[in-house]
Amino acid sequence: MDQPTVGILHPGSMGAAVAACAATNATAVLWCENGRSTASVERAARFGLTPVATLAELLGRSDIVISLCPPAAAEDLAHAVAEHRFDGVYVEANAINPERTQRISALLSHATVVDGGVVGSPPVGGKMPTLYLSGPADATARTEALFADTAVQARALGTEIGKASALKLSYAAFQKTSRVLVALAVGMAREHGVDQELIEVASRRTDSYLAEPEYVAKAAARAWRWGPELEEAADTLAAAGLPPEMLRAAASTLARWDDAKDDGELTLADALDRLAQP
Repeated sequence: MDQPTVGILHPGSMGAAVAACAATNATAVLWCENGRSTASVERAARFGLTPVATLAELLGRSDIVISLCPPAAAEDLAHAVAEHRFDGVYVEANAINPERTQRISALLSHATVVDGGVVGSPPVGGKMPTLYLSGPADATARTEALFADTAVQARALGTEIGKASALKLSYAAFQKTSRVLVALAVGMAREHGVDQELIEVASRRTDSYLAEPEYVAKAAARAWRWGPELEEAADTLAAAGLPPEMLRAAASTLARWDDAKDDGELTLADALDRLAQP
């Protein structure tokens, strides 16, 4: 199969690095410099991307277009692409929810849309993120081939648009929120002069809770105690001038398990079913 020409929208820190990997198996990787910042110009040059003057030129020359932009801009960008009746493969790789991805797929009626989600850091300095893909089999296979033998590990999840986005956001929900929780916990401890002790306590355990979903049932059974405890912690944050809303939201979530008090027979499936019922 001939190597495709690829367009990247746009060369941010993730987009430029991913595009540079795609260049391994592409004739060229194009980007549109119209209206972009000096930083984007410099980044694109550093990664060896080929500038074009207009979006129309990029779309006219590209077989595969990869959209990697701030989430808020994803649909506006797709609208701009749709106006040009792009009929190649459009990889919607932004961190957006499955419903938005499906809207974009419907909007780009002339293109073949692949749902994508990048999990991991930009592929530089030895980092090897995974690009999860879902959508039409031929198009996901072409996209996988684009990243063969590169630092981006492409992996297909099936044909359903929205699966890759759901996986990306499921992981991001834990990974990014957990970083905010770290800030709140250390901030609270620092206010009372015990931040180093907190870090020492935490250092005794390095596993990710996300790898222990079976513990969710135990959390549900203890929610009647944990919720009020988090309300107390939220009060402590507020007294320190730190934002308490995240812990209050966690307490509100735990309240959905109030009727599971000390239920030692609860399973993970039971706990998740109850969580989904207001």
